[in-house]
Amino acid sequence: MPKRTELKRVLVIGSGPIVIGQAAEFDYAGTQACRALKEEGVEVILVNSNPATIMTDLTVADIVYIEPLTVSFLAYVLGKERPDGILATLGGQMGLNLVSSLAQAGVLTDLGIELLGTQLKAIEMAEDREEFRHLMMRLGHPIAKSETVTTVEEGLKFAARIGYPVVLRPAYTLGGSGGGFAHSEEELLERLPHALTQSPIGQVLVEESIAGWKEVEYEVVRDGADNAVVVCNMENFDPVGVHTGDSIVVAPSQTLTDHEYHMLRHASLDIVRNLGIEGGCNVQLALSKTGEYRVIEVNPRVSRSSALASKATGYPIARIVAKIGLGLTLPEIKNPVTGKTSAAFEPALDYVVVKIPRWPFDKFPEADRRLGTQMKATGEVMAIDRTYEAALEKAVRSLEVGRLDILGGPESRADDETLKRLATEPTDQRLFYLAEALWRGWSVTDLAQATGIDPWFLQGVDRIVAAERKLADDPESWRERLP
Repeated sequence: MPKRTELKRVLVIGSGPIVIGQAAEFDYAGTQACRALKEEGVEVILVNSNPATIMTDLTVADIVYIEPLTVSFLAYVLGKERPDGILATLGGQMGLNLVSSLAQAGVLTDLGIELLGTQLKAIEMAEDREEFRHLMMRLGHPIAKSETVTTVEEGLKFAARIGYPVVLRPAYTLGGSGGGFAHSEEELLERLPHALTQSPIGQVLVEESIAGWKEVEYEVVRDGADNAVVVCNMENFDPVGVHTGDSIVVAPSQTLTDHEYHMLRHASLDIVRNLGIEGGCNVQLALSKTGEYRVIEVNPRVSRSSALASKATGYPIARIVAKIGLGLTLPEIKNPVTGKTSAAFEPALDYVVVKIPRWPFDKFPEADRRLGTQMKATGEVMAIDRTYEAALEKAVRSLEVGRLDILGGPESRADDETLKRLATEPTDQRLFYLAEALWRGWSVTDLAQATGIDPWFLQGVDRIVAAERKLADDPESWRERLP
C-alpha cells in the first residue's frame, strides 16, 4: 500500500538522558528515524530532554524541543504543534511509557493525533507481563512457570509453591531495572518491594529460574500488511541469568542446529504477528541442552539490540521502521544501504560479529562487578571478521581498557582460588579469567560445566590460547611469517 499522504507532520519522542540500559544506541535509532521521515517529505517535530545527542541537532529534525520528557509537557507540545501522528517506538522504554500514559489520559484522542506504527494494544500486550503470559499460552509457545504479582504477599505464596530460586521481572522497565534473582525467602522479601516500585504499573512477574539455558535473540521487522523479515539472530556467550546487555553476543548464532534455528525463528515470527507489531521487535528466547525452548520476553520497539543488528547486517532497522509508520510496506521500501534491494530481503551474513559490553567499573571501582538480570553496561563495542576468534580479539582491543589480547592482564597474577572464582562467576572480567584458566591447563569441558557457557565458544578461546602458547614457545618461527 502506498505512503499515507495525509501525514504531513510527525512528532518523534526521543529517549531522554543517557543512563545505564538506555544509552547512545537510542540516539542512533532516533536520528535515523528523523532522517527517514524527512526523506519522505514529512515535517519532523522532536522532543528530547538530552541536548548532548545528535538527534537534537537542527539539521536532523525541523522543530526541536529540549525539555523534560513528561506527560504534561508532551501534552503541551502536542496541543501546540498538532502533528498528524506520533512515533514512540524509537525512544526506548521512555517512548513507550510516555505514549501509553498519553493515551490513557485521553490526550491523543482529544487532539485527534494518531499513534503510528505499533499500536497501543500491541505495546500493552507485550509489556504487561500477565497479558503476555496469556498470549503465549494461547499460542502454545512455552514460557517459564510464572505469576504476575502486585503485592509482596502474592510473590511469597507463588515462590513457596514453585520453589527457589525465582526471577523478578518488573513490567514496563528497561535494562532489567528492579529485577534480579531471589534464592531464598529472605532475598525475595528484600528485592520484591523494590521491584514493585520500579514498575510504573506496580506489577512484577515472578518466574521460575531457567538460569544456565542458552539465550538467543531474533530481531524482527514487520509491516502493516503482515510482511515480516528476520534481520538476524544473535546468540549470547553467557547463558540465561546474565542480562543480554551485559553478555558478549555473537551474530549470527553459531551453536544452534538447523532445526533449533528454524524452531526459534518460527516462534519469533508467530509471536510478532500475533502481537500485531508494525515496526521493529526483539524476541528473546531460552534454549535447553535437550532442545526445549522458553519465551523470555518481547520488546515491541527498536531496542539496543536493534542498533547492534543494524550495524552487524547493514539493514537500517530504524529507517525502515519510521517508513512503516507512514504506511509503507517492506516491498515498497528500498534498502538505502544496497540501493537496489527492497527492505523485504533478509540480510545474509558470511562473517561473524562479536559484541562485548563496556562497563563503567573503571570509574566506579567499589561497585559490585557481578552480573545478573539487571543491566550494568553503559556501552558496547562491535567487531567483524571471518572467524569468531578474530572478531573476539578485535572486540577486546576496541574496549580501550589497556588490553591488546585476552591474555596477559592482571588475571595472570591471580592465585588458583581467585582464578577459579572469577572464571566461573559472571563479572565484567570473566572472559579474561576463562582464558587464563585455559592457559593454566583447565579443560574446556570442565569450564563449560562450571559456567553453562557453550563449549563451542570456549573452544574458540582455547584456540587463541593455543596460538599464544606456540608464539611464546617459538617466537622466531612466527616472526619469519610476519610481512
